This record gives sequence, structure tokens and C-alpha cells, in this order.
Amino acid sequence: MADPLQRCFSEARLNGLTLRNRLIKAATFEGKSPGGMPSEDLLRLHQRVGEGGIAMTTLAYCAAEADGRIHEHMMHMHEGIRPALERLIRTVQATGARVSGQLGHCGNFTKNREFTGRRPLGPSRAINALGLTAGMPFAGTLSQREIRARVETFARAAAFMKSAGFDAIEIHFGHGYAISQFISPRTNRRTDKYGGSLTNRMRFGLEVLAAVRTAVGDDFPLLGKISMSDGVRGGITYDDAPEIAALLEAGGIDAIICSGGTSSMNPMLLFRGASLLQGLLEHEKSAFMRFGMRLAGKRMFREYPYEETYFLEPAKRVRDRVTCGVCYIGGVCTSASIGTLMAEGFDFIQLGRGLLYDPDFPKHAVADAGYVNGCTHCNRCATLIDAAGGIHCVLEPDNFSPGATGIPDGR
Repeated sequence: MADPLQRCFSEARLNGLTLRNRLIKAATFEGKSPGGMPSEDLLRLHQRVGEGGIAMTTLAYCAAEADGRIHEHMMHMHEGIRPALERLIRTVQATGARVSGQLGHCGNFTKNREFTGRRPLGPSRAINALGLTAGMPFAGTLSQREIRARVETFARAAAFMKSAGFDAIEIHFGHGYAISQFISPRTNRRTDKYGGSLTNRMRFGLEVLAAVRTAVGDDFPLLGKISMSDGVRGGITYDDAPEIAALLEAGGIDAIICSGGTSSMNPMLLFRGASLLQGLLEHEKSAFMRFGMRLAGKRMFREYPYEETYFLEPAKRVRDRVTCGVCYIGGVCTSASIGTLMAEGFDFIQLGRGLLYDPDFPKHAVADAGYVNGCTHCNRCATLIDAAGGIHCVLEPDNFSPGATGIPDGR
């Protein structure tokens, strides 16, 4: 197919799963699961995106266990949410879209007030800055026995997700969460077989991948989101990314999502555009946390001007290293960018903020080669995850705000 843009809107396959095009809604926690239950607003958001023509939408954050949540208003995979979850999935599938679930774990980074353990655990001892106001200032070290138990937790969650009707699972290997904490030398200071070399630091993630694959079977699509760079000194670098991808391919992943940044240390590497700081300060209830955020604001929320396809060059290095599917994410708000990424050989593209502004993004992009999405990358949507009702576009306030239809005016 000569036209790269049209290639994006042709049917695609992902380990036997047929997708109506190559556009996937990125896993972006929407703050619409109060008490850890999927809500009507969450259903409507994903349904509306499905109606807009997306090939597959990704439900986030699907914690592997209750203690794997950053806070108590995130879902964890258990029988108590099955009826609501199954209904959400069936409703979205009725639009013609497929549904993936992002399977993750917070590891040593949590403020979950329903946490049942003595302290959160990660690869190495650490300060749990997020948990300072929740009575969990410190994180401990997982023993090898506890690592094996956590691997089994991922497998049980994956089996539940498949049984609930998900079409695919996206395992979260990035952004400073549990598996990423092992991969990054910044957070992994172990001296046993899970620390040291990149091969050793990847061991936990590869064990999770193997266990999940066993739980769901060979013909079930598994995607993996990686951080190509942590964006902090001593962390994962863009030079590591192709080797991380190669190890995941050897472990049986079907597609790799080329992301970047760390939620706890450098989130702006992923977001680009306007800083998250001011919006987060407005919605942070703890005076202590607001003080800390102001103190560390410039260091944590660095300035990265927005530009289209800002991860293109490092993602091409991953694309050149592996033969499995590769999904691009990062700064795609025009039909021209979609065409560029297809011409560069990427198999899929994930969209985030642009879909909040215009849930009909896919329909508009296929119909108009000159389409430019109206998202200004103000990033105010992302700062609403802990606000009442969760995220929506502040420029198009009717899109996905609580109780809204999500149908934008005049588009």
C-alpha cells in the first residue's frame, strides 16, 4: 500500500487479533474508578473513543493486586469488579473497538491508604516520597521469595483479565513503576541475580512476561510499554532501549510501546508542553505535599517544549533492533505525523491527549490528510486524575467530564 496514511487505516493483526486500523488509545489513568470500581463515566469515556474509530482502547491502571495500586481509587484485578468490568468491555467492543488492559504494579511508590503490607517493596530500599502523608515514608527490599510471589500475582491478574473479556494485555515495564524499578540502575542497587547488568535487571520483568504468557496462552496478544529513557542521571538511557526491546522480543512479547520518562522523577519527558506542576498543586489536598512539590518543582517538572513525534529518533532505534511489532507514542496530533510514522515502519500508534480533545480523531485523520488536532498540550487534563470526576479536556469541557455525553460540538 503506497500511501502511508492509508496504511494506518487498513486492517492490522496483533498475534491473531484483528484491528480495524493501527491507532490505539494510550493507557492513561483517567481517575474514574472511585473506590477502585469502574464507573459509568469510565465506561462512557472508552465507549466514546470506540465510537470515534479507534482500533483498540487501553484501560489503565489495572493493578495486579490491591497493594499494587498507587492509591485506593485505582482498580485491582479481582472478582469484585468482574460484573462492572465485563459490562464496560462488552459495551466498548460493541463499537467495533478492541479493549486492552494495562497490567501494572506500583512497587515501592504508593500513597494507597488501604495498603495492607508493612511497607511497600521494590528492588532496593528507598524513600517512598508519595507515601509521606499516608504513613508509608519508606520502601523495603523484595526477597527472592517475594519476587517469585509477585510474579505469580501478575500471572493471576492476567488470567483474570483474559477471563473478563479483554482482547489484549499491555504489561507496564516503564515510567518508574514496579518492573521499571528493577530495570533502572537508578532504583535497582541489588547485588544478586536481579541486579547489576541489564540482563540481570531485566530478569524480573522477563519472569513476569513468561508467567503472564503461560497464564493467557500463546495466541493472546501481549504488548509491553517501556521507558526508552528515565530522563534522570543514573537511569535508563536511549542507548539501553534497543537492548531492552530485544530481550522482551526474545521473551515473547508481541509489540513494544516506545515511551519514556518516570512518573516519580521526570514525568515531563513523556508529556512535553506546559508543566503539570501548577495543576497538580491546585488539586493536591495535603499542604505538606504542596510544599514538597513547590520545593522540588523545577527539578521534577522540567521544561520540554512540545513538538510533533518527539520520540521519533530513539523509537526508530528500537524499530531497527526488533522484528516484533513496535508501537509509537509521543506527540501525534496531525494526519501528517501519522503518515510519517507509517512511512518509518511503525506498526501501531498510541494516542492520548488528542483523543480527549477530539474523540473522533481517527475519523477526522482518515478523512482529511491535512487534519490538525486542536490539543494545545496544556496538560491540564493530566492534572485532573485526582480531581472530582477525573480527567477531561479543559478546552472542550463536555468531553468526558462527569455525566457528559462526550460528543464534541460541531466536529
